[in-house]
Amino acid sequence: MKKKPLILLSVVMMSLFSFTGIDDKDKPKPKTAKNPPVFSRVVYQGEDQLYKKYPLKEGEFYNPVLQGCYPDPAITRKGDDYYMVCSSFAMFPGVPIFHSKDLVNWTDLGGVLNNVNEFNPHDTGISAGVYAPGITYNPHNDTFYMIVTAFSGGLGNIIVKTKDPMKGWGSPIKLAFEGIDPSIFFDDDGKGYVVHNDAPDKGKELYNGHRVIKVWEYDLVNDKVIPGTDKIIVDGGVDLSKKPIWIEAPHLYKKDGHYYLMCAEGGTGGNHSEVVFISDSPKGPFKPSSNNPILTQRHFPKDRPNKVDWAGHADLVLGPDNKYYGVFLGIRPNDKDRVNAGRETFMLPVDWSGTFPVFENGLVPMEPKLKMPKGVENKTGKDGFFPNGNFTFEENFTSSKLDYRWIGLRGPRENFISITKKGLQINPFQVNIKEMKPTSTLFHRQMHNNFTFATTIDYKPASEKDLAGITCLQNERFNYVFGITKKGNDTYILLERTEKGQSKIIASTKIDVKKPLRLQVKATGDSYEFSYATDGADFKNLGGAVSGDILSTNVAGGFTGALVGLYATAANDAQPE
Repeated sequence: MKKKPLILLSVVMMSLFSFTGIDDKDKPKPKTAKNPPVFSRVVYQGEDQLYKKYPLKEGEFYNPVLQGCYPDPAITRKGDDYYMVCSSFAMFPGVPIFHSKDLVNWTDLGGVLNNVNEFNPHDTGISAGVYAPGITYNPHNDTFYMIVTAFSGGLGNIIVKTKDPMKGWGSPIKLAFEGIDPSIFFDDDGKGYVVHNDAPDKGKELYNGHRVIKVWEYDLVNDKVIPGTDKIIVDGGVDLSKKPIWIEAPHLYKKDGHYYLMCAEGGTGGNHSEVVFISDSPKGPFKPSSNNPILTQRHFPKDRPNKVDWAGHADLVLGPDNKYYGVFLGIRPNDKDRVNAGRETFMLPVDWSGTFPVFENGLVPMEPKLKMPKGVENKTGKDGFFPNGNFTFEENFTSSKLDYRWIGLRGPRENFISITKKGLQINPFQVNIKEMKPTSTLFHRQMHNNFTFATTIDYKPASEKDLAGITCLQNERFNYVFGITKKGNDTYILLERTEKGQSKIIASTKIDVKKPLRLQVKATGDSYEFSYATDGADFKNLGGAVSGDILSTNVAGGFTGALVGLYATAANDAQPE
């Protein structure tokens, strides 16, 4: 991966995306197809050796708590209810949100920004869109606030509110400040403060990666930062003389009469860490802890077993056992040390018995399991709770309510799907997977380094412009397409690899589509295999084992994890050889 953290991309995005609306004529429209593909019996199965080697014992749960591309977590609490949000970039809906009563068992509530008329990432790169949210409950007015940076539709930094996250959120309110990674804090006296990452004052940037943390007073009546109240409270990081880079993701807390500012430092890569400062005022001056960093994995051998890396971008909350916990992002590379599953949400207990908080075991190589808070039962993957570890997810598309883990890219999934008696029908857009537009693809995050994803497809393409099947995607310039299309009067199945925007057919073969086909992708670390089966027979591999390198951020760049999806297009340009 390019060793450039989130902030660098965001600065570029500021100048690229000043779009303020979308006309109906610009919206992708499904093609009126005589025979659109129908998908049924989707099975995603995780098979990581780690979870086989470390089975759970009584009182344990797995870390990460959210596998796959759920980075930049932020968390808040009201009574016994915990709510956690993550970045989603150009995925739709924006800002996934989860609910828990115990920090172990989480329910997926969908996305906070689910109205495409208010948040529309239709023309953004996959690593743009919306990211680095903060979520805070304000007990003074019994209101939840979600604040985030959105690079689409000219939004910039926005805030949304609700009395009940279970019932949806209000419309975005645009805030008048630059920079990224905002969070909001409410003091004991009811006053509000916003902290965020920004560039140094003009002419004062000392080196590449030099950033500052700013604070503003917040007007709760009019929902805006108060002009003229902004102040730089951290310049560069813990020690400016050492040229620290990419101080970001700030959160304010108050404990025992002191104010604490916790930030990420070092960039979202191998040097990532979490640092903390203290003050007697929310507007500083802030003094760094003498034992910074309080969380990092950067000091350990690259070849360590069960490696978790890039730990940082954290938030703290008081747990059900009256003990503090921190959520943060991290990665679990595959056998080639590549990051395909993306940055995931991890958790650790936090020792705050002294002046400063410290992540327990956050400065030693992280383990795959944690002890649960006292009195909690592990129900992950059961009773509607989000799964973790190795699990099997089967979708037959028989329910009118589609599971929230199915997402769209750059637009709502509802724009192209229909539930039929035979399964899920995708009404194809005249857009293919290589375009920076909404695609008619129903995506699922890659959540394991070893997994299989299979589906049954009933489809008879009418022309060479029609294709449907499976895609494995890191972005529009790096992806695989495994699909059914036409060439002349014949029907083919093909495997296409796109790298740096250049496409190549790896293999293709004629097939008979009188009956539905079973399609499958199987990943074993970096090795991906695409196979098909007819008449319930054994799978036949197409193209041999291919590298998952293009599905990693190491090769493709960006900030998202790989997605695997059910794909259809009426603008196919992949032709069998």
